Amino acid sequence: MTSQNPTTLTTSGATAAVPPTAAVPPTPAVPPTPAVPVADRRRWFALAIVMTAAFMDLVDVTIVNIAIPAIQRDLGATFGAIQWITAGYALAFAAGLITGGRLGDIHGRKRLFLVGVGGFTVASALCGFATGPDMLVASRVLQGATAALMVPQVLSIVHATFPAHERGKVFGLFGAIIGLGAVSGPLLGALLTQWDLFGLGWRPIFLINLPVGVAALVLGRAFITESKAPKALRLDLPGVVVAISAMLLLMYPLTRGAELDWPAWCFVMMAASVPVFAAFVAYEKHKARRDGSPLVELSLFRVKSFAAGVAVQLTFGIVLGIYFLVWTMYMQIGLGWSALRAGLTGVPFSIAVSVAAGVSVQKLVPRFGRKVLQAGALTMIAGVGLYMWEADRYGMGIESWQMALPLLVMGAGMGLVVAPLTDAVLSDVPREHSGSASGIVNSVMQLGNALGLGLVSVVFVPTGAGRAVAEAFTGAMGWVIAVLGVVFLVMFALPARPKQHVEGGDAEGAEAKGADVVVPRRTESESLAAAEAGPAGSAAGSTGSAGEAGSAGEAEKSALAVR
Repeated sequence: MTSQNPTTLTTSGATAAVPPTAAVPPTPAVPPTPAVPVADRRRWFALAIVMTAAFMDLVDVTIVNIAIPAIQRDLGATFGAIQWITAGYALAFAAGLITGGRLGDIHGRKRLFLVGVGGFTVASALCGFATGPDMLVASRVLQGATAALMVPQVLSIVHATFPAHERGKVFGLFGAIIGLGAVSGPLLGALLTQWDLFGLGWRPIFLINLPVGVAALVLGRAFITESKAPKALRLDLPGVVVAISAMLLLMYPLTRGAELDWPAWCFVMMAASVPVFAAFVAYEKHKARRDGSPLVELSLFRVKSFAAGVAVQLTFGIVLGIYFLVWTMYMQIGLGWSALRAGLTGVPFSIAVSVAAGVSVQKLVPRFGRKVLQAGALTMIAGVGLYMWEADRYGMGIESWQMALPLLVMGAGMGLVVAPLTDAVLSDVPREHSGSASGIVNSVMQLGNALGLGLVSVVFVPTGAGRAVAEAFTGAMGWVIAVLGVVFLVMFALPARPKQHVEGGDAEGAEAKGADVVVPRRTESESLAAAEAGPAGSAAGSTGSAGEAGSAGEAEKSALAVR
C-alpha cells in the first residue's frame, strides 16, 4: 500500500488542488510521464529477481534427487546419510516456513529475502565443496533453513510491490516459471552430473547456485522495495525450539535405526517425541492466551475441513518422500541406468503433473469439487499399481518407454491432488487466520515429505544391488499404495465443494481496511508450497486474501510437491 500512495497522491492531489485551469494544460503532462515508467521498470526488475530465487530453490531440490547415487559413490555415504541429505533439507525448510514469513513481516521482507539468498548461496558453496557426508548433510540443513527465510518473502514482496489489478498476470507468469523449474530440475541435475564438468562430478549441481545467488543479492539490493507489516506478531522462539526438538526426536532414529539394527535408544527417542509434541501443544495454548501470538494457531484445528486437510497434506507428503527417493535408487542402483537416462525417464511425469494441475484448478474443481482430489488419489494408485506390474513383468530388462504410461498416470493423479488441495483445506478457515493456516498447511506438507524420506529405510530394504533393489522397489510401492488409500479416505472430510474466490477482490478489500498483514503471509506460504509447488512451489498460490491467482498458485504447489 505504501508504494502506491505517492503516485496516487501526486495525481489526485494535483487534480484536487488545481481545479479547472491548471489541470488541463501543463500539470498532467509533466508528472505522470517520468514517474510511472520508472516505477514500473523497478517493480518488474524486482519480480524477475524474486522469481529467479524461487526457481533456484525449487531446481536445487529436484536436482539433488537425481544425483543421489553419484553422491553416495563419491563420498562413501551410508544409506542413512543419503536420507538426511534430502530429509535434512525438507525438515529445516518445514520448521522455518512459518517463522520465516513472520520474520519478514517484523524486520522487512526485502531484508529477510536478501539474508535468505545470501545464506542459501553460502550453503550451496559448502554443499559443493563438501569433503564428506557429514559436512554435506549439515550444509543441506543450512540450505533448508535459509530457503525458509528466502521463499516466504517472494510472494509477500510481489503483493507489496504490485497493485491488485496486476497480480493475476504476475502470478500467472510466476506459475509458468516455477512449473518450468519442476520439469527442468531433474534434467539439469542429470546433465550436470553426467557431464562431470572440470572433473567435479556431482558438485556443480550446488555450485551453479553461486553466480545466480550473487546476482540476486546485488540486483535485489538495488531494485526491491522494502516493506513490513504494520502490526506484526511477535516471534515465538520457544515454540520453534520445542517443535524442532520433537521433529528431531522422531526423525533421527527413523533414518538411523535400520542401518544400526534398531538399538533401544531409537525406540526411546521416538517414544520421547510424543510428550515433547504434547508439551508443544500445551505451550502454544498458553502462548495464545498470554499474548495472542503463538507459532501455531491451534483453534484452527476445530475447523473439520482444516484438520482433515492437514492430515491429507501430511500423509500425501509421506507418499512423495518415499516414492521419489526409492524411484531414484531403483533406476540408478537397481537397473544401473545413468543419471541422464533416469532424468529423461521422469519427464513424462513432470509434464503430466503440470498439465493436470492447470486443468484441475481451472476446469474440474469448480464443477466437481472434492471428487477431483479423490479421483486424483485413485489415479495415482492406479499408476503405482501399473508401475509395479510392469516392474515385475519386465524385471531388469524394463525400458524407459515402458515406464512412460505409469508415470503419465501417476503424474496426472498428482496434479489433480496437489493443485486444488490447499484451497480445499483453507476453504472454511476464518479470513483473519488465513496466513497462519496456509503456513501450517505448507509446513505440514514439507514435514510429511521429511517423514517419508525417514521411513524409506523401513519400507525399502534391499538385500544387495541390482535385482535386489528392483524387488525392494516393488515392495516399497505397495506401501505407497496403502498410504494413498488412507489419503483417499481422509479426503471425505474435506468440503464437498470448496468456496470459489474472486481474483483480487479480497485482496483489495483487505487493503482498504489496512489489513495487508494477513494477505502477504498467506501468499508467502503458498509460494512455497510449493511450493511446496507452485505455480507454481515453497507455493504460490491462491494468494493471501483468499485465493487471488488461484491457478497460478496451484501450479506452484504442484512443483513444490514434486520436490
